[in-house]
Amino acid sequence: MAEISVLVVEDNPINLKLAEVVLSKQGYNVKTASDADEASEVLKRFHPVVILMDLQLPGMDGLELTKILKKDTATKDISIIALTAHAMRGDEERAIEAGCDGYITKPYDTHTLSALIKEILEKRSQS
Repeated sequence: MAEISVLVVEDNPINLKLAEVVLSKQGYNVKTASDADEASEVLKRFHPVVILMDLQLPGMDGLELTKILKKDTATKDISIIALTAHAMRGDEERAIEAGCDGYITKPYDTHTLSALIKEILEKRSQS
């Protein structure tokens, strides 16, 4: 597998480290950010294929950052998977409307996360 880059944007340090370790062991090139500002800085020098975006971030939330990234020509091609611990009715629809390509609730099963990333990558390769 060619090295695929992933940015994990997550404010919970334990969840952030878990995603980083699991994805790195699966062969992904992983960078991390704990909020929208840090993610924006990372994206100035790193262009991932996929972003795992926590929806409840301090400051600017993940939905707002997703909308900004999808409007920017430099980042609009990045696939974004929404992550949330507080799933409410309509959250998945709001995430998709904001530009997310997938949605998963926490705590997530690492196999489910991996399968969703692979599904997103397959859709990208077919388009």
